Amino acid sequence: MKKGKKYTEALKKIEKNKLYSKEEAIQLVKETSVSRFDGTIEVAFHLNLDTKKADQQLRGAIVLPHGTGKTKKVLVLAKGEALKQAKEAGADYAGDTDMIEKIEKENWFDFDVIVATPDMMPMLGKLGKVLGPKGLMPNPKTGTVTMDTKKAVEDIKKGRVEYRADSYGNVHAIIGKVSFDNEKLIENLNTIVSVIAKSKPSVVKGKYILNISLASTMGPGVKVSIDSFDI
Repeated sequence: MKKGKKYTEALKKIEKNKLYSKEEAIQLVKETSVSRFDGTIEVAFHLNLDTKKADQQLRGAIVLPHGTGKTKKVLVLAKGEALKQAKEAGADYAGDTDMIEKIEKENWFDFDVIVATPDMMPMLGKLGKVLGPKGLMPNPKTGTVTMDTKKAVEDIKKGRVEYRADSYGNVHAIIGKVSFDNEKLIENLNTIVSVIAKSKPSVVKGKYILNISLASTMGPGVKVSIDSFDI
């Protein structure tokens, strides 16, 4: 199997238990990208969180300085001025109940993110069973339930990434593409690491960020030394 061989070769470049500086890690991730297309680079954090407790749940969104290299299709559900502003800001689709009905009746999902004004949420709530599992339900914590539809659309188009801790305290986020130059990837990485570090719940005692690793699409993981960040 081709991928197996390439992956094995890539793996040889990485020392198993070594913690690399962020600069070395970015370079290694690029060198070990085995996909034929321009792969996506993702950062993974393992955090000392017990997400079963309400005060230790972590969820939010940030705009990366250099975007993600991915263009997202945005659906905005709003009325009046908020709808008008969303269209002007470059929403791919915008409407109110007509769009909700389209999702419901036609099983339509030609979008990546939904932004909704608070007054649209009760109607959208009935689609929770469909949108929830796909991770499409708007949420105030990630800035997707808002009256400021203009800013929400602009942020998403610029390269806003959402993050949330899973039940094991892991957080994954995209930091860009393999084709990005190293400085841009490092700045994007610094931004997300800083946000995660500042989001430490006050109830968490001891070490909070247990480890950080980087990987490209289908490529092996590279462990990054937490000491190489200014946190």
